[in-house]
Amino acid sequence: MVLGVAGLALTGCGKGQEKASEADSKGKSGEVEVWLTPQWKGVQDPSEEGADYDSFFKEAAKRYNEKNPDVKIKVQVIPGEQRSDKLSVAMQTKTLPDVFFDSSFALSEYAHMGVLAPLDDIVDEKAKKDIPSSIWENVTIKDNVYFYPFGHNPGTLAYNADMFKAAGLEKYVSGEHDIANWSIDEFTTILKTLKEKNPDVAPFGLYAKNNQGDTWNMSYMRMFDNPFFDKDGKIVLNDESGEKALTYINDLRKNGYTTKGAESLTSNDVNAMFQNKQTAVNFTNSVLFSGIQKDMKDGKVEPFDMRLANIPGEKNPISFTYVTSSVVFNTGDEKRMAAAKDFVKFYSTDAELVKASKNTLPVRESVSKELSGELPYLEAYNKNSENVINFSNNTPGYAELRNAFFPELQAVFTDAKTPKEALGNFTEQGNRIIETNKKKSVILK
Repeated sequence: MVLGVAGLALTGCGKGQEKASEADSKGKSGEVEVWLTPQWKGVQDPSEEGADYDSFFKEAAKRYNEKNPDVKIKVQVIPGEQRSDKLSVAMQTKTLPDVFFDSSFALSEYAHMGVLAPLDDIVDEKAKKDIPSSIWENVTIKDNVYFYPFGHNPGTLAYNADMFKAAGLEKYVSGEHDIANWSIDEFTTILKTLKEKNPDVAPFGLYAKNNQGDTWNMSYMRMFDNPFFDKDGKIVLNDESGEKALTYINDLRKNGYTTKGAESLTSNDVNAMFQNKQTAVNFTNSVLFSGIQKDMKDGKVEPFDMRLANIPGEKNPISFTYVTSSVVFNTGDEKRMAAAKDFVKFYSTDAELVKASKNTLPVRESVSKELSGELPYLEAYNKNSENVINFSNNTPGYAELRNAFFPELQAVFTDAKTPKEALGNFTEQGNRIIETNKKKSVILK
C-alpha cells in the first residue's frame, strides 16, 4: 500500500531495539488518560449494540487490564473543533492526557513543541515490516517516530450518481467501487448541467466558516498544479496557478454552482445537505463515506447511489490521506508514560484489535490481506495512491496556518477581497507563521 505521501526521511527507528524493554523496566502501574476525537463507532463495527466513539478504547482497556490490572484507563471523546483549546488549557494547567488518538497532522505541532514522547522504543521490526515505509515517513519527524500508526483515512469527493443520471451525465459516473477522475473542464460541465437540470439543488458543497474540513479547501488551491509549499517549506500560493485555482472556485460560487453563503457554512453543514440530497457533489473521506452508507442501511438517510471521485487537477487528480495514530504526551511522570506507551503498543499490535482499522483503511499489509473481502473500496484506494499529496508537509505551525486560511476564503466569498489579494495576504502571513514556528520547534533546532 504505497501512499506516495512525502515526509521527512525515516532514519531513527532502529533505536527502538535498544530500548525495547524500557517500558517494562519502569513499571506499568498508575492511571492512563486517553483522549480521542470521534473516529468510528463500535469496537469493530458501528452496527454493534451500544456502539459509540469510545467503544474501541473501552474494549481495548478491558482486554489490557486482564494482564495489567493495576493500570486504570480513562477514555474521553473530544470534539475535533475543541482539540486545540482543550490541549492548550491542559498544557497551561499541567493536566495533559497521557494518550491522544487522532490524525497525525492534527497533532504534529505538539511534537514541534517538545511535549510528545518519541515512540521508537515500542516500534519493533515486525511492525516496521507490516506497515509501509511511506506511512512511517509520514509519522516521523527528525529521526523519531512520534505517532504510532493505526489506520489511514483517504479524502476524496463523493457524488450522487442518481442526480448525475437524471441530468444525463451517465458518462461521468464511475464504477460502483471505483474512484472517478474528471478533468477541470468536465467538472465545470458537470456542475453547470446539474444546475440547469435541477436548480433546487446546489451542485457543489462549498464551505468556509471555520478551519474544519479545510484540507479539501486547501487541496482546491492545487487544482492548477500549485504545490502550496515549495522545496524549502514556504507557502507559494501567491502565484498565477494559485490565483487561477481560487478564481475558479470563486467563479463556481458566482455562477450559482455551489452552496449559497459558503462563508457561513461549516463542513458539517454541507455534509448534512449532501445526505439530504440538497447538494450533488461533496467532500468525503473513507470514514464519512462508510458512515453515510451505514445510515442509509439503517433508514436514517434516504438511500441514493453514492460514489467516489478525486478532486480534479489540471495535470493530475488530487487526493490525500489522514494517518490515524496515537501519541504519548511527555508528562514527566515516568511510570504513567511507560504505561501509556505499553497500552498504545497493545492496541496497535493486538491481532484482533488492529482489525478495527477497517473502519478507516488498514495501514498494516497483513490486515489488508485478511480483510480485503470486507473492504470493497480498498483496491480503488490503493490504486489511487499515486494521486495522494502530503497536504500538511509536516509543517511547524500548521494549526495556525489553518486558522489563517479560512478568513481569506471568507473575504473572497463575500467579495471583500480578490483572490489575488487574499492569497497574497495568506502567503505573507503563513510564511511568517512557519518561520516563527521553525525557530520555536524543539525538534528542528
